Amino acid sequence: MRYAVIIEQAEGNYSAYVPDLPGCITTGTTIEEIEQNIREAIELHLEGLREDGLPIPVPSTVVEYCELVA
Repeated sequence: MRYAVIIEQAEGNYSAYVPDLPGCITTGTTIEEIEQNIREAIELHLEGLREDGLPIPVPSTVVEYCELVA
């Protein structure tokens, strides 16, 4: 499965979340750290859903960029 991940820069760190997995969020101080942290967060989130007998959400978020000429 391939889930969309949103990474946002804050004042002193980064945060990331997965729109298709409500509650699946993490923070990190670098992009590299946040990428590793969100992978771990997704794995743990899916593991928790399986343990609770809940369905695994199918990835449905579409990510697209819109280029603008300044």
